[in-house]
Amino acid sequence: MSSRKPPCCASLWFVLLLSVIMTTHACPKICHCSDRNGMVVQCTSRNLESIPSNLPRDTVVLLLSSNRIRHVPREAFTDLHRLRELDLSHNAIEMVEVGAFQGISDTLRTLDLSNNHLSSLPKDTFTKLHARVRLSHNPWHCECSLQEVLRELRLDPETVNEVSCFTSVQEEYVGQPVIQVLDSGINFCNFHHKTTDVAMFVAMFCWFSMVTAYIIYYIKHNQEDARRHMEYLKSLPSTSHISKDYDTASSIF
Repeated sequence: MSSRKPPCCASLWFVLLLSVIMTTHACPKICHCSDRNGMVVQCTSRNLESIPSNLPRDTVVLLLSSNRIRHVPREAFTDLHRLRELDLSHNAIEMVEVGAFQGISDTLRTLDLSNNHLSSLPKDTFTKLHARVRLSHNPWHCECSLQEVLRELRLDPETVNEVSCFTSVQEEYVGQPVIQVLDSGINFCNFHHKTTDVAMFVAMFCWFSMVTAYIIYYIKHNQEDARRHMEYLKSLPSTSHISKDYDTASSIF
């Protein structure tokens, strides 16, 4: 008995194999790809406004610098399990979602987010990420959440002093490297708690003032009503006067 597959089955297997190969190795038309023991995908200066979705799964280097990308969504690279280097520098990135690097946290070795528009990041943005990260030349707002993010990161030592406070909860730290400020013993989270305490105190003071004003108004209003009531009672004829008028009327009759 022959074990050969029917022609239709052979064609089906060929189509499936071809689709797997294309999914693994297909290169986005707008980018340039080269195989160097894994795919190097060059998408630099392509006027991209978002991260391409059809990237080869065997990508090891992904270069997306000098585009117009503004947002890095959740699970943006989740299928790129071999990715070692990711360059997102010189874009217009304002937001990186939590989970953006999910699926590549174990393999990624270099992440470049320098020269973007980042001012803050969610606390868990880089959870379990082992890569060396560049964050220089972004308009960082120095406060508690940024401090907590940096605490979990391996910052690139060559650019660490270029991660500076563009704005800050304390004006005196504007323009200073964040790491130097933190190394000096400053804790931005303390400023956050103090600001919260002051806000609560102001709110309580306003509430107390409103209650006090209402009580004073209530007392004055009641005093005015009482005074008017007393004046009304005084204006009524007295009992003795009514009695005298009654006796006079009785003697006449």
